[in-house]
Formats: sequence, C-alpha cells, structure tokens
Amino acid sequence: MTDLRVGLIGYGVAGAFFHAPLIAATPGLSLSAVVTGNPGRAAEVREKYGARAVGDAAELWDSSDLIVVASPNRTHVPLAEAALKAGLPVVVDKPLAATAAQARALVRLAGELGLMLTVFQNRRWDGDFLTAERLVSSGELGTVSRLESRFERWRPIPKGGWRELGGAEEIGGLLYDLGSHLVDQALRLLGPVTHVYAESDIRRPGVASDDDTFIALTHAGGARSHLWAGAVAPRLGPRFRILGSEAGYVKHGLDVQEDRLRAGLTPDSPGFGEEPRERWGTLGTDEANHPVRTEPGAYADFYRAVAASLRDGAPPPVDPAEVIEALTVLEAARRSAAEHRVVAL
Repeated sequence: MTDLRVGLIGYGVAGAFFHAPLIAATPGLSLSAVVTGNPGRAAEVREKYGARAVGDAAELWDSSDLIVVASPNRTHVPLAEAALKAGLPVVVDKPLAATAAQARALVRLAGELGLMLTVFQNRRWDGDFLTAERLVSSGELGTVSRLESRFERWRPIPKGGWRELGGAEEIGGLLYDLGSHLVDQALRLLGPVTHVYAESDIRRPGVASDDDTFIALTHAGGARSHLWAGAVAPRLGPRFRILGSEAGYVKHGLDVQEDRLRAGLTPDSPGFGEEPRERWGTLGTDEANHPVRTEPGAYADFYRAVAASLRDGAPPPVDPAEVIEALTVLEAARRSAAEHRVVAL
C-alpha cells in the first residue's frame, strides 16, 4: 500500500520539533508538503524530509490524504474547517478551539462528512503520565484523593511571539497552552469535573497573556486536582504528586521526549522514550517508599494510531468529544479567574 500523503500546516516549534519528525517516523505516512513562509524553514523541509514547501494551506487540498494543523491557535478552527470541507481527515494541535461550542461544531462537521478528526494531546503519551495512569488504575495507590500536577518553567525573560505577546484573540497564554495538557490528564486520571476554581496572572512586563496560572478541580468522584502552569518558577515543584489511601506517588522532572526531539533524535532512536533511573519517581509513604520505573514515553503511538484509523477504521488516538470536555473546564477556569469565584459545571 502506498503511504498516506500528509500536508502539514505550520513549521514553528510544534511543526518542526513534534509533528514533522513523528510523521516521518510513522510507517504508512509520508510528509509530502509543509506550509511555511520562512525561506530557511522551507529549505529545511526540502532537505530533511524531501517535502514540498508551499505558501498557502489551500495548495494542500488536492495533493494530501491527511492534513495536520500546527499553526497559531487562532487559525486552528478555520483551517480545520476548510480541510474537512475539502474532504480531508484532520489532526489539530491543541487547543482544538477557543471554546467548547467551536469544538462541537467541528466535531459535528467531521461526523456529517464521515471524516476523522483528532487532536494532538501528545502529553497522554508522556512516560510519567503513563506511569501515573498505571498506578491509579492498578489500585496500588488505593483510593486517590488528590492529584497535584505541574508544568512549571523558569523563564524570567519572555521569549516573545504570539503565545506571550498576543491577547485573547490569539488564544495565547499558559491556560490554553500547558493547561490544555494538565486538564486533559486530570480528566483521564480522575474523571468528570463538577466545580472549577482558577487564578490566572501576568507576572512579566510586556507579556499580554497569562504566565502564572493555577487551576483547582473538584471531580465527581470526590477527588481534587490542583494544577499549575507557570513560566516564573525559580524553584520547580514535583511534576506529579498523587495521594491515595494506601500510598503516594511523587515524580520530579519533565518527560524526556521533547528534549530529545529538539536535540534532533527521532522516535526510532534506541531508548528514545526511556528515562534514566535517577529520574524515576517514588511510590509509598515517607517512612517506606521505593523507586518506580517510569514507563517509556510513546509519542510515536499517536501517529501510528492515526494511520490505523485511516487505514483500518480503528478509533482515532484522541476522541474529540474528550477534548470538548476539557475545553469546557478551561472556559470555566478562565471565567473563574476573571470573576474570582468557583464555577459549577
């Protein structure tokens, strides 16, 4: 069978370091064309992947079997809608949309047209999250009462770009960036949410979108999630701290896959998703605990599942209905932070 031709819209951080190398490493997929207006990036696309560089997304419609939208957040909905109307299945980088209503409309359109629509929630395949998921589902923690989850960085000097300098119309800021992952993971681990409280601030001069955000979720089962996304943390908290009736799991440090992709490694490199033993988390109590091997990170599984969905009719790797649920929580968090109150769902 011939490879499915993938048209990638956008070759910034998401396109260059995540989507392009993952697509290129996936059997059955071929990166055929990339939309970028940057001459240097266009040259890299041609040299590294043998793909065409084009200047407009519409140039992809007649020469692609799958469209991947990895452009700025404000363009996700219109580009995904245009691709679907051109008869093409679509992968959209997170966040799928600014609102749950927009996401529902896209999901409805994809359903009416009989086309796959899925969202690149790659942090579901982080090794630390896969480990947390295993520990929660196995019962080794007992009944989980609290999840603490963080994506914190120390970036006192802004990097610039639309994520930091753009206003609400750009769907920038950490609530919708890292918060999309934090909320998605909390829902996966602990289920539906009934109440949302959030604090969202801009700490650095010249930045227009939130760079210091906290979200508290009350889950229908009674557990609570406390989630942090920050760019101004000179001392980083644990990536995960999960407390149960029998034991707790504490894990420091981020998943290794992003750094390895940025360093130029590919997902088929030996040990690509393996974390060194000294970075493993621990399970137990303060009096008695032991290291727990971090599950190998598996970003490559996302596009393998995309290929299986298109070839064999398997479910997409991320059900967009689950993304609508997460967007509902993010909208409530934005409202909570603005109005200084708890929002009931």
